[in-house]
Amino acid sequence: AALRGEWMRLQVSAALKEGHVTPTELCQRCLSLIKSTKFLNAYITVAEESALKQAEESEERYRRGQPLGVLDGIPIAVKDNFNTAGIETTCASNMLKGYISPYNATVVQKLLDQGAVLLGKTNLDEFAMGSGSTDGVFGPVRSPWSYSRQYKEKSVPKSHSEDEDSNWVITGGSSGGSAAAVSSFTCFAALGSDTGGSTRNPAAHCGVVGLKPTYGLISRHGLIPLVNSMDVPGILTRCVDDAAVVLGSLAGHDPKDSTTIQDNFKPFQLPNLTDVSKLSIGIPKEYHAPGLSSEILALWSKAADLFKNAGAKVIEVSLPHTRYSIVCYHVLCTAEVASNMARFDGLEYGHRSDINKSTESMYAATRREGFNDVVRGRILSGNYFLLKQNYENYFVKAQKVRRLIANDFAKVFGSGVDILLTPTTLSDAAPYTEFIKEDNRTRSAQDDILTQAANMAGLPAINVPTALSERGLPVGLQFIGRSFQEKQLLTVAKWFEKQVKFPMIQLEEVKRHDHGVFQHQKSASFS
Repeated sequence: AALRGEWMRLQVSAALKEGHVTPTELCQRCLSLIKSTKFLNAYITVAEESALKQAEESEERYRRGQPLGVLDGIPIAVKDNFNTAGIETTCASNMLKGYISPYNATVVQKLLDQGAVLLGKTNLDEFAMGSGSTDGVFGPVRSPWSYSRQYKEKSVPKSHSEDEDSNWVITGGSSGGSAAAVSSFTCFAALGSDTGGSTRNPAAHCGVVGLKPTYGLISRHGLIPLVNSMDVPGILTRCVDDAAVVLGSLAGHDPKDSTTIQDNFKPFQLPNLTDVSKLSIGIPKEYHAPGLSSEILALWSKAADLFKNAGAKVIEVSLPHTRYSIVCYHVLCTAEVASNMARFDGLEYGHRSDINKSTESMYAATRREGFNDVVRGRILSGNYFLLKQNYENYFVKAQKVRRLIANDFAKVFGSGVDILLTPTTLSDAAPYTEFIKEDNRTRSAQDDILTQAANMAGLPAINVPTALSERGLPVGLQFIGRSFQEKQLLTVAKWFEKQVKFPMIQLEEVKRHDHGVFQHQKSASFS
């Protein structure tokens, strides 16, 4: 039964206000669930002590009848590439093992200022470079859906000897830990980061909502950078309404990030859309990409028909430069990575090699020991593209193509289209054993193909869980909106979410481990 939706809104927040559950109880239940789902490897660090302290402070505010807002007492998790004062920030790399930041990222601070309870830091690909959450130094994240009744009923072991445990599927990446945390009920919302799809991709594979806001709407201060011109903090929740609530508390100008908007941001409540007849939905033909599974193609068509039958105008549109975007993205991404990774030299913070024959040998050894092959490979590529003799041919050319890609979107939105509807991923989640047969670069090029263009153009985009595949795994569709038109984007996404009634995950393992906790967390949303 679909347990998401309207009748559930306000549930947890109302329960806290009315005293049916206290922030401390809620926090303890989540911490208990984190322990019983440890096998998912979703968290790198669990901040139990500070979380319980924050929950106690929240409880005191509720007792006085002065909660700070909807997020007060709500348990959240944060991807481990956001700085957190007093809690280790590792980026899932040997380079930053043991590093504790002296300050909070702006987004983390804003959540804490709203009374949210920070449970811990979630797992990722090393320095967020990857699309599977399989390449971090703390090991791969397992999708909670691997242990769901829906998947287990559909997946038949190839042989009796096949270990049930080898059948698990990946979460997608690079924010796989955050997506798994939300999907397995261990928290109500989580922060990811999104450079080429790193929030929307795992959201699609884990059956949760993943929002990448417009570039500049949310501060990047304290997010350890991958690609400065594309990185955006992402929001993962179990329903669209919750994503709007979290966005409302994070968006707006930050004096510490000069790329944020100057205007004040007014948080909004999402209206219940009843009439979609004034909407124009664009279907970009170029997103019918090679490798798109027939199942997702059918789902995409069905979703377009859903809008058409409800009275919306659905038109095929063209974004002609889409086919160049993944190559263009690769050049720009590696070039900025090469520049950003220069700060990890073993001098100021992070890992430092014992080899100290000379400064140069210490630098080289530190970076060899600290970074994995994926990170080193991207640094090498980036430095190659930035060489004096290559700069014009690669970097400058890629910047020009990026402008053409952004113009494609501007033309389509200028022609009266409100929202673009596309797939988020080419297929449902791959089993881990299949996924690791290809290298990170090949995988990222395939998995980012439908998502990275929104980063290049700086546009808002959201993954909405849509249906289960024949294998019993989640499949999502992506909506891309006009710049800074999050309200319209989320309103349409909410309407769609209501129509498709995505099924609730039935987590057999967790039920066995901790029946009482699971029952309480069943609510889809907190808002």
